[in-house]
Amino acid sequence: MSIQEPPIKVNAHGLTRDDYKGRPSTLCKGCGHDSISQRIISVSYEMGLDPTRVVKLSGIGCSSKTPAYFLNQSHGFNGLHGRMPSMATGAMMANHTLTALGITGDGDAMSIGIGQFKHLMRRNIPMILIVENNGVYGLTKGQFSATSDLNQELKYAGRNELPPIDVCLESLVGDCGFVARSFAGDPRQVEELLKAALSHRGTAVLDIISPCVTFNDHDDSTKSYAYGKAHEQVISDFGFVAPQEEISVDYEPGTAADVTMHDGSRVRLRKLDEKHDPRDKFAAMRLLMEAHDKQEFITGLIYINEERPTLDELEHLPKTALAQLPIDKLRPSPEALAKVMREL
Repeated sequence: MSIQEPPIKVNAHGLTRDDYKGRPSTLCKGCGHDSISQRIISVSYEMGLDPTRVVKLSGIGCSSKTPAYFLNQSHGFNGLHGRMPSMATGAMMANHTLTALGITGDGDAMSIGIGQFKHLMRRNIPMILIVENNGVYGLTKGQFSATSDLNQELKYAGRNELPPIDVCLESLVGDCGFVARSFAGDPRQVEELLKAALSHRGTAVLDIISPCVTFNDHDDSTKSYAYGKAHEQVISDFGFVAPQEEISVDYEPGTAADVTMHDGSRVRLRKLDEKHDPRDKFAAMRLLMEAHDKQEFITGLIYINEERPTLDELEHLPKTALAQLPIDKLRPSPEALAKVMREL
């Protein structure tokens, strides 16, 4: 009697979870970045994302290597240090029908790339920007980054005398419409935030604390596994509700609120901290500043605003992507140019 193999599960695109994988990781064993890559694979499969309609963008650093480890059927571009937002802007203006996924690190985004980061927020480019935040330059042997803790001491870098930049606070000041923080050691929360970010119209920033097991995983570092596990304070428990499909969610006692996304999906918020409303920008800023002063590690959906128009909407781009329009639709005819010249 032969034993029948169980059927392989496929999603709406007829793809298995393995179809969303990439090449084997070359990062250090136990790196938080690898955990994030696994969450991206799981969410992309579960939500039935078409990998051929995804563009992956990155800069330089350990984090920027990770797009090779997931969605091997997607487009990809690895650019210069800190310049990934410019590539994302160009890509999404040329084809705003794609799903853009940017992977960056605290050094790539908050040091050399902070100017580009701020203009990405200002323009509201439709994309997900994941900041894999470990507080060090792991690829170049553990120097302090712009998010390193004040007075932190590292074996090879000495003592840090500069205060850290808060990724989420910088995003809020830049008027980003989706700001969240999570911890690589909290897979459920990371996945729910990713689902919501995929449905957000505009720039969605996920600051994910991702411990560097080689250079910055000692217990007193706010970017370590031990600190994250001991000090994480979840400000809201929530579930993602897909359009036309209710996903059951386990709720803690308290009140709930639904935020409707533009594609018809919803983020269902379960407030654990009754004082915080993620639709209140000033409350979000106050929450982050108070957490900084108290050395607290807060995670969850910090702020959401579905009202801001994206850059492609502001520029009145046609429904058809510019990259797919014929040449006669993209450039004026000789007659039109001659008319302009006569008017000048």
